[in-house]
Amino acid sequence: MDQQAGGAATTADHAEPSTGELVKRLSEQVSVLVRDELKLAQLEMTRKGKQAGIGVGMFGASGLIALYGVGCLLAAAILGLSHVLQPWLAALIVGAALLLVGGIAALTGKSRLQKAAPLVPAQAVGDVKADVNEIRERAHR
Repeated sequence: MDQQAGGAATTADHAEPSTGELVKRLSEQVSVLVRDELKLAQLEMTRKGKQAGIGVGMFGASGLIALYGVGCLLAAAILGLSHVLQPWLAALIVGAALLLVGGIAALTGKSRLQKAAPLVPAQAVGDVKADVNEIRERAHR
């Protein structure tokens, strides 16, 4: 009989963990999961912040370049009226080139800003939703 009692105790040790043990595991796993998801959200927001910063910087640069282009076009108009030949043509070409570069910088900056939007950590939010759904499914089982 001692062997049966010992055998029953051995199988009970290998049975499913107690409710207290499961709650402890759940608490530890949820804690780790939340920390990991917060780290992921922070990394995602940092990446998007960098994209937005680059885009805003490029918009600023395009504005400055466009300002120089307008200055050159004004100089071209003044020189064109005063001399009516070659100096204004050179200024016109330089001004048009600066405006073209400014337009390219503005389009590039706009593209960078669109990549950064929306400013919500979408991947982290999706992962948290998936984790919550997984926990709900396991809890119902």
